[in-house]
Amino acid sequence: MRRVTAADLYQKKAKAEKITMLTAYDYPLATIVDRAGVDTVLVGDSLGMVVLGYESTVPVTLEEMIHHTKAARRGVSRALLIGDMPFLAYHVSDEQAIANCGRLFKEGGCEMVKLEGGTEMAERVRKIVDMGIPVCGHIGLTPQTSIKLGGFRVQGKDVAGAQYQYDSAKALDQAGAQLLVMECVPSPLAKLITETVSMPTIGIGAGPDCDGQVLVTNDMLGLFDRFQPKFVKKYVDLMPEMDQAVKAYMQEVESGTFPAPEHEFKMDDSLLAELKR
Repeated sequence: MRRVTAADLYQKKAKAEKITMLTAYDYPLATIVDRAGVDTVLVGDSLGMVVLGYESTVPVTLEEMIHHTKAARRGVSRALLIGDMPFLAYHVSDEQAIANCGRLFKEGGCEMVKLEGGTEMAERVRKIVDMGIPVCGHIGLTPQTSIKLGGFRVQGKDVAGAQYQYDSAKALDQAGAQLLVMECVPSPLAKLITETVSMPTIGIGAGPDCDGQVLVTNDMLGLFDRFQPKFVKKYVDLMPEMDQAVKAYMQEVESGTFPAPEHEFKMDDSLLAELKR
């Protein structure tokens, strides 16, 4: 089976065909979304909240990202796999960024790394790309620096903010980024950016005019109930069903109805008699 490449995503943009992206953080979930046929699978640092139980994405480490990317890699045989760079793993220097992106790329087995930041990150992105590591940019609401942004808020609502997002998208495009995630950006601004840059854009809370869309899979499956952003659509609500299944299991174990005869392994009565002699 041929893997999806960045070139395929550019072709989709050229043909106005929408790109699909979902997150996955382990082998089972990666297998499911890859088997469904999504174009791209993102091992996002959102795993810090939806898998590891952190209060934000900030505590996620590079080692954790490598671990989960390797697990997802084993479940992805078709989609383009993107690994997310965690907070402070690429901020200190160009050398640090290249080394750590290289680790996630090489050890994690992804085909692209994602990192947050706009114009201030463009030259660093260029140097990472020059080393042969494809990069996905991320602008708008950048969760790793949400405290500096005043919390989880829409970005680019005033003239200065919109200009920064627009300039950031162009700078990342010119630096060689091959994909751009835009999070919590007003739809008209996201549309303008999508029409301006050559790279495909992926929206999350950025309206319908991006080249593609991404959601946290745990959100859209109803597997995370701490909060639900406005841009999330639940396609199924699995957590209540899982609660019921666990309670049904407990009731059957406590009542003695599980395991039933069909769940047992039998042995010949003569062998049992021999053991008792």
